[in-house]
Amino acid sequence: MISFRDVRQVFRLSGKGDGSAARNRELVALQDVNVDIQAGQFVALVGASGCGKTTMLNMLAGLVEPTHGEVLLDGRAPRLPNMDIGYMFARDALLPWRTARKNVELPLETRGWGRKERRERAEEMLELVGLKGRESQYRLQLSQGMRQRVALARTLAPDPSLLLMDEPFAALDARTKLTLQAEFLRIWENNQNGDRRKTVIFVTHDLQEAVLLADRVIVMLPHPGRIAEDRVIDLPRPRAELLGELQFTKEFQDITHGLFERLEGAIGDRGADAAKQGETTTP
Repeated sequence: MISFRDVRQVFRLSGKGDGSAARNRELVALQDVNVDIQAGQFVALVGASGCGKTTMLNMLAGLVEPTHGEVLLDGRAPRLPNMDIGYMFARDALLPWRTARKNVELPLETRGWGRKERRERAEEMLELVGLKGRESQYRLQLSQGMRQRVALARTLAPDPSLLLMDEPFAALDARTKLTLQAEFLRIWENNQNGDRRKTVIFVTHDLQEAVLLADRVIVMLPHPGRIAEDRVIDLPRPRAELLGELQFTKEFQDITHGLFERLEGAIGDRGADAAKQGETTTP
């Protein structure tokens, strides 16, 4: 379903100073990225800030075109608008003048759904994420966890086949985060048949979250953004009801530790290379 082929992304930055070199600096966000993702997989991109995770999501959404190489979605370059993609952010981005139900209805309005169908679908999705009875409440009347539930319902409402999720649970406290992780995983795992099978690209800084949720973890390094490790997570499914216990198992800890060592080792190698060249590198 998804292919990144020899992808390199360069952003030109404008800065102060004399001369063209000072005014036009370049930032290499991605370098030599090659990866294929099958339809229906849950793939986590994990790494430090600046390693190009969000840039990859934006490429799939059609918001950014690669400087070099190609990104393919079902064999074609992504283009806007694509109504078969759902994009969920770290912040809820709810419209404060709309109720929870009206926020969930928003993507359905843009797709031309009728009023009755929009209302029924929004109420169905709010019930699915545990917010039945909260339909008429506004953003300020909801806790942060509830807002993210509304955002999740809004993302899922039009039934997209591809979900792009940019640290959707990062701003939550530990208990609420675990609850939302389990809630989302339950929804995803319960819809794995036929046309309802969804592909998930999940960005996170949290290595444990990546291993806990995903079928496959891609570890990325910054400066420039590149892939250090691409590993299949051999943990049983369904997991939604077992997240609290799973993270304390030896299998989970071994996988997480192995990926952490790979990440730390790659950063160390990068620092050694920079030292040889007389450079200063900040991981």
